[in-house]
Amino acid sequence: MFPGPVRAESERILMVVTSADTIRPGKPTGLWLEEFAVPYLKFKGAGYDVTVASIKGGAAPVDPRSQDDAAKVKQWEDAVQVLQGTIPLDRVKSDPFAAIFLPGGHGTMFDLPGNRHLKELLQQFSAGDKVIAAVCHGPAGLVGATGKDGKPLVAGKSMTAFTDDEERAVALDKEMPFLLETKLREAGAKFVVGGKWASHVEVDGKLVTGQNPASSASTAEAVIHLLSR
Repeated sequence: MFPGPVRAESERILMVVTSADTIRPGKPTGLWLEEFAVPYLKFKGAGYDVTVASIKGGAAPVDPRSQDDAAKVKQWEDAVQVLQGTIPLDRVKSDPFAAIFLPGGHGTMFDLPGNRHLKELLQQFSAGDKVIAAVCHGPAGLVGATGKDGKPLVAGKSMTAFTDDEERAVALDKEMPFLLETKLREAGAKFVVGGKWASHVEVDGKLVTGQNPASSASTAEAVIHLLSR
């Protein structure tokens, strides 16, 4: 089904998604489907083996607002199926993987930052000079993550994420535990803002970040480019 070369076993990709399904009672959230499905299908199409984990495991919650386009959801059917049975993150080891990819969705703002298992994995990926990638709210998973030297992983790195202006534009800035752009800047990131809602990707060494849902494809393509070098 997916054309392309079969990659070496060591070139497996780990995707980590949120398990948080509400912003507050009566306001559902979760994973933003495009930010998972488009990269997942691109990775599979390029011949990579992809493992999907979530904070709690099991069925990953998908933000209902990201499923409005029925035609696209149908097109992403293979990716949607995979989300029904994710692996609990605390069962995942970093050794088999060449890259970790964090899709977004507002749910990530609640359960990725400071998660102990994710922090350990990110430190191991960084120490192993492996690719670390995230798109939109996915970089929330980098908040609180440090290298073995104790410094924030994002310190001094050119990167991007869902901007504070974009958060205000969707009127969720007051609903979030923090503003992602602001928090990353506070951690020492060289935060680069692209056009609102436009595709924008930053690559700094082995760190790949995309700004918003429109950046999903280009973020995945940047990961594939790094892994193919």
